[in-house]
Amino acid sequence: MNEPTARATFRSMEESTAEDWQVIGANFFSYGNGLADRVLTHLKLLDGDYGGFPVDRLQHSLQTATRAHRGGESEEYVVTALLHDIGDTLGSYNHPDIAAAILKPFVNDKLHWITEHHGIFQGYYFFHYLGMNRDMREAFRGHEHYEDTARFCELYDQNAFDGSYDSAPLEFFEPMVRRVFARPVNSVYKAVAESG
Repeated sequence: MNEPTARATFRSMEESTAEDWQVIGANFFSYGNGLADRVLTHLKLLDGDYGGFPVDRLQHSLQTATRAHRGGESEEYVVTALLHDIGDTLGSYNHPDIAAAILKPFVNDKLHWITEHHGIFQGYYFFHYLGMNRDMREAFRGHEHYEDTARFCELYDQNAFDGSYDSAPLEFFEPMVRRVFARPVNSVYKAVAESG
């Protein structure tokens, strides 16, 4: 990573000045512009990681996104499908939370909720084999996004372990990821990003 040409001079934020924040802001925009590349690089860490599944985690992600794309879903939805398990590498016990946090600034509330809760809803298909309650999702029955999340898991996630499925390659989805990550829609920094 290249060292910035100018840096802020404060030792604590309490001492910071408008000039300091102009320097930081200039760096923020260039760094923010590389977010899609960093997300795609991290997604590639799932390549070759099977964890005992019939397909590796990257292929599962590609298959989920391909199914969503072929199902006529929006670009934001397809990107959500692609990234829904990106947290597997860092959040073995809470991967939906990691993916939801990454996506939250760039997708609507429904897609964020689907991502955040898909692990519990996906459990409907296997929790009982692990001695867990497969109906954990029932705690969310009546929530406005319950049916949307159940649908995501049924149509796109739980069936995306088919080794013979002709998934689109990651390169197919890269422009979509770049467009979705180009502009935050749900962030405290939205106004700052729009002014940059």
